[in-house]
Amino acid sequence: MEALPAIQAHFQWAARVYWEDTDAGGVVYHATYLRFMERARTEWLRNLGVGQRARMEAGQPVFAVRRMTLDFHAPARLDDLLCVTVSADRRRGASLDLTQHVFREDGTLLVSATVQVVCIDSRFRPVRMPPDLLETLSNGT
Repeated sequence: MEALPAIQAHFQWAARVYWEDTDAGGVVYHATYLRFMERARTEWLRNLGVGQRARMEAGQPVFAVRRMTLDFHAPARLDDLLCVTVSADRRRGASLDLTQHVFREDGTLLVSATVQVVCIDSRFRPVRMPPDLLETLSNGT
């Protein structure tokens, strides 16, 4: 297995819990965490200079989630300020393995996830990461 190059190893993104994120009891609905994590991954890539929309419009490969495993540790509630993290663990030819966490602002771990994203072409078929994308991820620019 190929070692992960020097990708920006840790990224943090803040999210606030709104009514639309909760169930009737004011507790974050479990599927909402997927949206929080998706947004954090998108902002991580954007921070590295990788715009998914621009890549799609140019006919270049983009990332899509292939696999995700979540563990729920504690609930988030209405008005909580959350910190969603993204850490790159391993790179393969066509995929990245990531770890994500959702913390409450007091440091309480709420959700942890392992995520595998795969590089896909316009036909939704896996493809090796192109050199430009690898360079951007490796340089952290």
